[in-house]
Amino acid sequence: MKSTLKRIAESAMLIAIGTVLSLFTFQGPWALGGGITFCSMLPLVMITQRYGTKWGILSSLVYSVLQLVIGMNNVQYAPTALSAAGIVVFDYILAYTLLGFSASFNRMFTDRRKAIVVGIVVTFLGRFVCHYISGVLIWEALFPNELGWAPPIWSLAYNGSYMLPEIIITSIVAVLTFKPLKSYWLGTDIIR
Repeated sequence: MKSTLKRIAESAMLIAIGTVLSLFTFQGPWALGGGITFCSMLPLVMITQRYGTKWGILSSLVYSVLQLVIGMNNVQYAPTALSAAGIVVFDYILAYTLLGFSASFNRMFTDRRKAIVVGIVVTFLGRFVCHYISGVLIWEALFPNELGWAPPIWSLAYNGSYMLPEIIITSIVAVLTFKPLKSYWLGTDIIR
């Protein structure tokens, strides 16, 4: 019972930290849109590494709902219920819940840092694919890009301009924090 409460409290704190970090965005000179955060999704990766994929998916789902609430103004642009549902599913629920799979690669590598980085890269690319699909199918129909690019190219460039830096920044910070926080990353400090 005590360990379950600790897990819930710890996950809630990490989800809250990730949510707060997601509010502080910046745009690089290369970015065509979207906001780059400083490791707002790293707390979800940590939850998944500590408690496993099932708990990570649940935590990521909670995070996705919080992101949806924060980004609700994006849903209001949808002219139909179907396009609103597409935004909710692809830009929020599915995109962020995929991050809960980041520990799925732990058994493939003897070096846990490599597994963490591969988990970040693969799940963040999954998030990118969700935003890409939404960009092509929904957002381009609502707001054609001002550069006149073909929808698949525009969605690739737009979403890639912020997701690629997210992948790089989060991977670097994960590797740099692994050694000093190794017992935390691995969950060896958890009393069962």
